[in-house]
Amino acid sequence: MFTITNGIILKGEDLVPTKENIVVDEGKIIEIGKDAAEGKIIDVDGATICPSFINGHMHIGDSIIKDEGYGLSLSEMVKPPNGVKHKALANATEDELIHAMQESMWDMVNSGTTHFIDYREGGIKGVELLREASRDIPIKPIILGRDDSFYGDDPDLGEVKIAIRKLLKVADGIAPSGFGEITEEVASLIVKECSKQGKISSIHVAESESNQIESLNEFNKTEIEKGLNNCFDQLVHLTNPKNNDLELVSKSNSNVVVCPRANATLNVGVSRLNEMLKLGIKPLLGTDNVMLNSPNMLRELEFTLKIMSVYYNSYINPKQLLQMATTNVCSSNVNNIIQKTFINEGNSAEFIIFKSFSKNPYLNICNRCETKNILYIINKKCNV
Repeated sequence: MFTITNGIILKGEDLVPTKENIVVDEGKIIEIGKDAAEGKIIDVDGATICPSFINGHMHIGDSIIKDEGYGLSLSEMVKPPNGVKHKALANATEDELIHAMQESMWDMVNSGTTHFIDYREGGIKGVELLREASRDIPIKPIILGRDDSFYGDDPDLGEVKIAIRKLLKVADGIAPSGFGEITEEVASLIVKECSKQGKISSIHVAESESNQIESLNEFNKTEIEKGLNNCFDQLVHLTNPKNNDLELVSKSNSNVVVCPRANATLNVGVSRLNEMLKLGIKPLLGTDNVMLNSPNMLRELEFTLKIMSVYYNSYINPKQLLQMATTNVCSSNVNNIIQKTFINEGNSAEFIIFKSFSKNPYLNICNRCETKNILYIINKKCNV
């Protein structure tokens, strides 16, 4: 048992700043209060205490090819089955993949991330490799699998259904790459089976302008409309919405994940976060492919803070931005699997203690702090 004293807590789902003590026992927050004090006392001298980060979207498997293919198009980099990433994954040994994924997970742990949602290539074996790689690391992967049988213009739907059911025995959900690679019949099977088993269905949509134009020309629907019509739990990117796409999202139950640094690296656009927030959408923030970006959420927060003001000539609310990396998942329909908690009595103890440089606790984290400014990381598995 220990007590964190003299810190500014960003408390609850709304990250309300309050100067109180936190008592932790066996991985649980058992008391928060101005006079709370039991066990070992840790005085953090005015530091900012924030819920640990969730990386809402990544591809950890391509940790083996950091920065390879820089400058290529989106399709050349990541489109299955012949993208740079997929060729590298096919040629890598299991030991190489595990070692590279472990390095990326430790990067995340050391920069305050305790949960990440991974789009996992390689079918059942790919899911099992990530489970093995993460076994002794204090982080929780939420693994969304996929199978090669999903792809093509005329897939065997019986084979697809069998692959989905087998994957869901080991994965937390299913995540095909995008509508450019699968038919709507396959999409419907994925969503239906995930829903039946209480698992997550997710898909990339509207990452590039060309994706949207192709979808409109061929189906008279945007990729975002197709994602919503098929009732995917989670839509990733939405970088290039058309017409009333975002209004439709705001009226849906779908969770949204944005990846600003990856979009910038691939030169596909800038997320319309200010517009999303005005519509009441509560996105998560993700770092996407490790081959493109480090999985450090502090870097994602700072980049997003500044690109929004430059590109849209409008400042983003720093508290809402920090919620994208921490508590927004508590409002989404994928929370039952992720089980990410915020700082409240009775919840799991999963928080980061940052050195304070600024009187604004949100900008202190998003604009000032680096990994070296983390004083303590507390999570359910261990204190790092």
